[in-house]
Amino acid sequence: MNNQDQANNSKDPVIAAENVTKTYDSGRIKVTALNDVTLNVERGEMVAVMGPSGCGKTTLLNCLSGLDDITSGTVKINNTELSTMSDKVKTKYRAQRMGYIFQSFNLLPVLTARENVEMPLLVSGTAAKDAKESAENALELVGLTDWMEHYPAELSGGQIQRVTIARSLVNTPEIVWADEPTGNLDSENAKDVMKLMIKLNSENNQTFVIVTHSDEVAELTNRTIFMRDGVIESDSK
Repeated sequence: MNNQDQANNSKDPVIAAENVTKTYDSGRIKVTALNDVTLNVERGEMVAVMGPSGCGKTTLLNCLSGLDDITSGTVKINNTELSTMSDKVKTKYRAQRMGYIFQSFNLLPVLTARENVEMPLLVSGTAAKDAKESAENALELVGLTDWMEHYPAELSGGQIQRVTIARSLVNTPEIVWADEPTGNLDSENAKDVMKLMIKLNSENNQTFVIVTHSDEVAELTNRTIFMRDGVIESDSK
């Protein structure tokens, strides 16, 4: 996003969802994962989404980020409605403006840490030389300069999650979507990962939406949304 875009949109929510419903229909069974959800997230917020398993947390993240289509309602990112984008445009938009951190890491085992981090840039059309430089800078930011040519199998769980964070940040995203980012980490590594995300949120004004089961993680954010049965039960700052 250029400076003019930011100036035009700075007073508007970076994420705006209105009456969002998501229904999975197998033909014989219909399951409503999200039921008429309305939600705004301001630029620079760090939001935790909590609730019991199966309540719709990950579905909400996927629908807000455009990874999954909604059944009804609207989702806008910077005043642009996702449903108006073609799949190709939406994929490029996500690669350029969003970052994703998943519990399962989702790194390609045949690529080095650096090569994994380069992927979003290469997908969005960045020149290989520039992608390499940006990946190296992102890995330096998360403290993995000495490990960038190592493969995932050669890294610890904490290091792997740092690679996924570097990958999510390499395109300097406006929004970072994190699904249980500390779920597979021990308490020490979990604290380190959260400290890093808090630092980035504070210094870069990046918006974070974090799905988590952890009260400790939620306490470090500035807003907690609690979901149950596909609806927002509470929303506290």
